[in-house]
Amino acid sequence: MDLYTINYIKRNKLIYNYLRENPTWYKQLNRDSSNLKLLESLAKKHYHLTPEDKIKKLSESINLINNFLDVIK
Repeated sequence: MDLYTINYIKRNKLIYNYLRENPTWYKQLNRDSSNLKLLESLAKKHYHLTPEDKIKKLSESINLINNFLDVIK
């Protein structure tokens, strides 16, 4: 693995934690460091940090507030 990839992993806690849970990615990154962006997107999907997940969470929060206000009425 090249130094850029190692430093990037150490600085990014999301990727670091994902690698700890899925150690097979170490082998893939050793072979080809260009898979780093793919790894990052998979980590975001795994931890539900994609824009779609954020919108879904916001929508659920708004629905919860609306339901709470309906109960108060």
